[in-house]
Amino acid sequence: MYSIGIDIGSVASKAVVFDGEKVIAKVILPTGWSPRETGEKILECLLAEAKIERDQIKTITGTGYGRVALSFIDKKVTEITCHGVGAHFLDPEVRTVIDIGGQDSKVIKLEEKGNVIDFLMNDKCAAGTGRFLQVMAHALEIDISELSEVAEGATPKNINSMCTVFAESEVVSLMAEGASKESIAAGLLQSVANKTYSLASKVGVENKVFFSGGVSKNPLLKEYLGEKLGIEIYTSSMAQFMGAIGAAVIGYK
Repeated sequence: MYSIGIDIGSVASKAVVFDGEKVIAKVILPTGWSPRETGEKILECLLAEAKIERDQIKTITGTGYGRVALSFIDKKVTEITCHGVGAHFLDPEVRTVIDIGGQDSKVIKLEEKGNVIDFLMNDKCAAGTGRFLQVMAHALEIDISELSEVAEGATPKNINSMCTVFAESEVVSLMAEGASKESIAAGLLQSVANKTYSLASKVGVENKVFFSGGVSKNPLLKEYLGEKLGIEIYTSSMAQFMGAIGAAVIGYK
């Protein structure tokens, strides 16, 4: 028997199949305008990917902001809990999770069994999130996936505003003044690192630190954040699936 974890995020939806020991299949899709339809589609895709039938699934657990729209799931669990469990499953030595998603960012402290003991979340505005970087990358006329590559080796320009609207105007002004895309891209990543550092400082960071969420695929941001915190930060190719993994592990118990 298997369990399934589905994480319906604001930008991307992730799902995994767990066999009690490891993840055997995973799928990621854009969330789009309807979390309910995306949830149904991702379940269908996941079963096909894993080559299993619905009656082989013991539990389906939902997390993420769109979990409330999933009528077919057996459990609903908060993303804070799921990210903690997911990080602990991937590495039991993790004590701090820094998660930067499409519309929010969060810092989660764990104890040795992976239970959450404290957390802080920024979900009031897009500052320091994937949406912020997406808007800024568009202003620079590059893809968000290119930010690290473009910024590598450049001296960061100071970006004063963390408000997405004002920061976009600031980027346009810097470009008009002749600042390079490379220096602006570096400045944007530095500003997100500074915002995340401020959030993390309020919770307190303990080794080992794991960077999750879609933004964790940005290596230069990971480097800047590590420098700010004065600590090595770890991530994984499965980092974007952290919430779904945690949901599946919880569902299997």
